[in-house]
Amino acid sequence: MNDFAFHKPDRLLSVREVFGIDSDLMAAAFSEPDEHVPERDAVYRFNPEVTLAILAGFMRDRRVLVQGLHGTGKSTHIEQVAARLNWPCVRVNLDGHISRLDLVGKDAVVLRDGQQVTEFQEGIVPWALQRPVALVFDEYDAGRPDVMFVIQRVLEQGGKYTLMDQNRVLRPHPFFRLFATANTVGLGNLNGLYHGAQRLNHAQIDRWNIVASLNYLAPEEEVAIVQARVPALDVAMVRSMVAVAALTRKGFAAGDLSTLMSPRTVITWAENVGIFRDPAMAFRLSFVNKCDDAERAVVAEYFQRCFDQELGESFAVTGKLP
Repeated sequence: MNDFAFHKPDRLLSVREVFGIDSDLMAAAFSEPDEHVPERDAVYRFNPEVTLAILAGFMRDRRVLVQGLHGTGKSTHIEQVAARLNWPCVRVNLDGHISRLDLVGKDAVVLRDGQQVTEFQEGIVPWALQRPVALVFDEYDAGRPDVMFVIQRVLEQGGKYTLMDQNRVLRPHPFFRLFATANTVGLGNLNGLYHGAQRLNHAQIDRWNIVASLNYLAPEEEVAIVQARVPALDVAMVRSMVAVAALTRKGFAAGDLSTLMSPRTVITWAENVGIFRDPAMAFRLSFVNKCDDAERAVVAEYFQRCFDQELGESFAVTGKLP
C-alpha cells in the first residue's frame, strides 16, 4: 500500500470567499500543498459556471471536460481551482508523441545493487490513479486512438484498472480526479480551425459526466486582468489593446485570420510595451509577426481602427513604465 492511501482533504473552504462566486457551497481542500500543486495566480478571474463545474469534479468525483477555443484558459482554469484547494494536479498533453506505453508504463533496464535488471516502470495513469491527484488531459481531442482507449478505461468512477503487463488490478485512490480540455468536443476538425483534432466515438464522450464551455472574458474583465499584470499602462490604452484582440477573435471565427490573440497574448503585448515603450512595435513583435503575410493587412486595419494610428508608425508611450 502506497504512502498516499490515507491522504485526503482535511479542511473546507467557502466557495464564495475563495472564488468570489455567489454560492453557499463548501469545497474540500488540503491544508498543505505539495510539489504537484500548481502555483497560485493571485489576480486570476474565475468564470462562475466553469468554476462550479470544475469544483463538482473535485468534490463529487465527476469527470469534467472543459471545451473552448484555444487561448481561453481551459487548463489554467482547472489549475487555478486546484491551486486554491492545494490539490496536486498533473497535466498531460495528448500530442502525437504520447503513446500507450507513456500512459500505462513499460519495462526498463535499471541498476539494482550494481546489477542491471529489468523492471516495470509505471506510466502516468497508474501513478496518478493511486494518489490524490487531479490528472488533466490537454488537447483531449488530438489523442491517438490507441491512447484514447487507455483513457477510456479510467473514465468510470471507482472502476478498477488492470495493468495487463503486470497482471495487477489497481483500485483508484478515493481522491483521484480526472479532467480534460478540448477544442472541439470530439467532433473533429469540422471548420478547418484545428488540424489534428480527432473525432471521438460516442461511448468515449458519454463517459464524461460534465462538459463545461469556456469562452473569452468580457472586455472589462480582460482589461482588469491586463492592468493587474501591467499596472503602469494607461487604462485607455489597455482598452484599445483588448479591442484589437476582440477583432482578431471575430476575424478568426469568420475565417479571415488563421490565428487570434488570446488573453495571454494581450498580456505579453502589454509587457512588451513596458520594454519597448512603443505599442505599435510591441504589437508587431508580440502578434503580427506570427500571422500569415497575407493576413497582416487585416491585422493592421484592426490596429488602426482601435488606436487611430497606422501600425507601421511608431509612437512612444509617456509615463512611468517598468
